[in-house]
Amino acid sequence: MSGPHALLLVDFQRAFLDPFWGARNNPDAEARAVDLLAHWRARGWPVIHVRHEGASPESLFRPGSEAVSFLPGLEPLPGEMTFTKSVNSAFIGTGLEAHLRAKGIRDLVLCGLTTPHCVSTSARMAANLGFGVTLAHDACAAFAATANMGWAAGLPQADAETAHIHAVAHLHGEFVTAQASRDIIGAEAAPVA
Repeated sequence: MSGPHALLLVDFQRAFLDPFWGARNNPDAEARAVDLLAHWRARGWPVIHVRHEGASPESLFRPGSEAVSFLPGLEPLPGEMTFTKSVNSAFIGTGLEAHLRAKGIRDLVLCGLTTPHCVSTSARMAANLGFGVTLAHDACAAFAATANMGWAAGLPQADAETAHIHAVAHLHGEFVTAQASRDIIGAEAAPVA
């Protein structure tokens, strides 16, 4: 990566602990995100948090509910930017793009929940807007594509690991460079000031 870069954490929220979502892959995603976050904070690099709030009263992401709060260990610190979105993309209806441009940030390391939804949509938009994007694939997770998520009966179902792998594969090489968090941290290693 060249120039300033930011860590973009998407939707690490309590709503994803709800049993509604069903089976999930990568139970270590949050731990890998915590590793990245600690690395960025130790160097004073920019950290940006994105949270989802649903518009529907039935949404698991109801504004003001405990479910929209950040997961333990991934809460913003004072001075870290937080943007709230109501759609899949972190760039729609938020000031994220303007903030990145104002700060001269051209590159992002992105992680979050869930890989085939808000992570994928945000990564695609970031790339289409001209940002360089590295996806920390092991700091992301997906849920199985099942009937409770709106899939019609009789359509093919995908287990969580398959959904995650396909989402990463569709992004890598065209929209992002997918890497493991340890490799990102190793590549970004610099002495702590």
